[in-house]
Amino acid sequence: MVKCTVKDIIKATGGRLLFGDENAVVKGVSYDSRDIESGDLFVPIVGARADGHCFIASCFKSGATAALTQKEIAPTAGKSCILVRDTLFALQDLSAWYRSLFDTIIVGVTGSVGKTSTKEMIAAALSQGLCIMKTKGNRNSQIGLPATMFDLETCHEAAVIEMGISEFDEMERLCDIARPQYAVMTNIGKAHIENLKTQRNILGEKLKITNHFNSHSVLFLNGDDKLLLELHHKMPFKTVTFGFSPWCDYRAENISTKDFKTKFTLTYKERRISLEISALGVHNILNSMAAFAVGETLGLTPECVAQGLMTYQNAPMRQQFHKIGDMLLIDDSYNSSPEAVKASLDVLKSVSSGKTIAVLADMLELGDQSEKEHFEVGVYLAKTGIDTLIALGNQAVYIADGARAVKRNMEVYIMGDNDSAAEKLCGLMTSGCAVLVKGSRGMHTDAIVKYVLEKHRNDE
Repeated sequence: MVKCTVKDIIKATGGRLLFGDENAVVKGVSYDSRDIESGDLFVPIVGARADGHCFIASCFKSGATAALTQKEIAPTAGKSCILVRDTLFALQDLSAWYRSLFDTIIVGVTGSVGKTSTKEMIAAALSQGLCIMKTKGNRNSQIGLPATMFDLETCHEAAVIEMGISEFDEMERLCDIARPQYAVMTNIGKAHIENLKTQRNILGEKLKITNHFNSHSVLFLNGDDKLLLELHHKMPFKTVTFGFSPWCDYRAENISTKDFKTKFTLTYKERRISLEISALGVHNILNSMAAFAVGETLGLTPECVAQGLMTYQNAPMRQQFHKIGDMLLIDDSYNSSPEAVKASLDVLKSVSSGKTIAVLADMLELGDQSEKEHFEVGVYLAKTGIDTLIALGNQAVYIADGARAVKRNMEVYIMGDNDSAAEKLCGLMTSGCAVLVKGSRGMHTDAIVKYVLEKHRNDE
């Protein structure tokens, strides 16, 4: 973070100095009391489980120079405190002000699924030719994105910012903070449809990522997504499509896989280039095409972008491949949605020459479409040819129903918790098998992966 003063913070947030020195210098911003460093501004967030105001005193002891507060608190010698109406809104206002100090190119990434992987691929592509900043992990929320913007430094030529929403009007606020000039929309699926009600609503909300576009801005669209394709050539700024369809501006051909890597030919602007990524699945090819399109649009050479894409590695719990002897465990446990599960099942089937086992937990936030969507995932699983299903959770029982509707005698186990699912999985794993573990983040299916890996490690 570029240094600023308490006076700057007061002006940006519309706050009032409660106590301390308005000329005190702040070197960083944190809303997590565990991550406070000397010179930081601590922003206490009032959450459902904890109130960050309880940690202001401890943060001062840990070296924080200043803190925001929405409550009157007693003075602390040598420290500064700014009273604001709402600490979350103040964090966002401060982040928007900080962002305004930079001329950095901002690339926003949104979509129902694939945001983090696409963000990482774009960052990998751009890193070969530009000094970049990117969202750490998936800090894409109303809290995470503002905090991310403070990572900007004067050396950064471009930043790749993940922007996620689950409610109406959230994208508008995120866009007011990050103000991307370029944006990628990966797809319009059914994640968070419980709150946003329809896919049309999801599209409308995510399209607000373009609210601060200018005449030079570009929106990159998945041309295989019917809803996104409707936007092509119909916006007051340039749109570019990527996909497998013949009308896409960036199109993948001649696809082959080997050793958990994918090679394909990318055709664009009457040119052809061979690309390779350390990932499997149609969705990852789409992500890499988006990354290439962004890099090429920003002026990097095709060879430079291709070299960058070769450095990409899957993030933890996102299609991570673990070899256990001659068995394969695919950890895709970070999150889940109908589209993402189907893509992962395709990957599972493609990498196995033996028995295939899918451990699928509830997909959350599907609202009144939940039963239907889980059932359809089960139908897709059976038609894909997966051998065994372990269903985990109240909604996952409908995955089992869908699978049995297609394949009556399919091997299906319905488990009530992660421990029993992990034990069952270990008992089912045999030589040459491949396993997929996937579920919404709230289902914590990464615990199943850890259990299996530790058990086999101890058995060696």
